[in-house]
Amino acid sequence: MTGKEFMNAVAKGQVDILQLFLDILGKTKVTYCVVGGLAVNAYVEPVVSLDLDVVVNTLDIDKVCKKASAKGIKIEKFKHSVNLTSFKSDLRIQIQTDSRYQEFISRSSLKEILGYRMSVACIEDVLQGKVWAYLDEQRRRSKRQKDLTDIMRLIEAYPSLESHIPAIVLKKLR
Repeated sequence: MTGKEFMNAVAKGQVDILQLFLDILGKTKVTYCVVGGLAVNAYVEPVVSLDLDVVVNTLDIDKVCKKASAKGIKIEKFKHSVNLTSFKSDLRIQIQTDSRYQEFISRSSLKEILGYRMSVACIEDVLQGKVWAYLDEQRRRSKRQKDLTDIMRLIEAYPSLESHIPAIVLKKLR
């Protein structure tokens, strides 16, 4: 079974929504980068996630949403994100609209994750995004615990990253 087949089996995908979304980004020539759990998977042994967290150039978000909507993808706008979902897959795509993430795009590079070639934030930016997510007390505790685990996975594989982590987060890791 390939990585793509695995991802679609886990997402119960009748359609490969992830590839459809990546094709939209490619055809519209939009700059983007993957952040979040799937981005962590680009640097350490993968774990299953049904969320694709992505940063899209702010000026292109509406263009991406329009193209996605035309392909039958449901669009929901929230304070710090635009969520894209389809009844044909359990995969949830979340476009981050928090401006802090925009600079991640320029430092991203192409990587393969579970058979998909995509632009992924550099490891330091992936870590920074996970730290921000963990420190967001409005997030569900279970999500924050996963963020902490992802931080731990990254620093176990890349010990030099520990110097990028605030003391309040390091304390939780010990």
